[in-house]
Amino acid sequence: MVREQKRGEERKERILEAALGVFSRRGYRDAAMDEIAGESETSKGGVYFHFPNKQTIFLALLDRMANLLMKRAEEAIAVEPDPVKRIDAALLVVLKTFGDHRSLARLFLVEAMGAGREFNNKMLEMRRSFAGLITRHLDDAVSEGAIPPLDTNLAGVAWFGALNEVVTHWVLESDPEPLEHQYPALRDLLRRSIGVPQSTQIDNETNGNMA
Repeated sequence: MVREQKRGEERKERILEAALGVFSRRGYRDAAMDEIAGESETSKGGVYFHFPNKQTIFLALLDRMANLLMKRAEEAIAVEPDPVKRIDAALLVVLKTFGDHRSLARLFLVEAMGAGREFNNKMLEMRRSFAGLITRHLDDAVSEGAIPPLDTNLAGVAWFGALNEVVTHWVLESDPEPLEHQYPALRDLLRRSIGVPQSTQIDNETNGNMA
């Protein structure tokens, strides 16, 4: 029983890895379950056993990316005592994670237009989660006097929107530089939007973290 369960999980993982390759090459509309089955070396019935249609595979990949981003962001935040630096850390982690998974980033931010209402709802949920993460730590920064009072809900949405546009522009470039190279300028721009001036000391710390 345990062995069968393990084999099932391994097959499911193989299907997801193959689907990522197919979706990345074909786009969502032109991807076919037959090709995913062939690339994963799984029978078509085996694919349908785990995923009734390609939309469920697509949503599973989106969940994987969202969970990875949240996990890494929370881990980076946990070691920072300063509320503003917590947001800085989360920002850098998101850029590095998307930078390490360019195919996923392109798939969800560019190729997935028209993937259906379920996908759109899932993307909205993910956006709200990350904007909410930013808002919570902006609230902490306000309450601790690190930044002046502001509409933290609006700021969280605006910050995530800016980050989304930077990543989307990056995935559309044919030969982009590493995504995390955008971090210092983006961080300083977002910091100024909440009344935090650029700091040479923070720049030095950031350069050390990115090295």
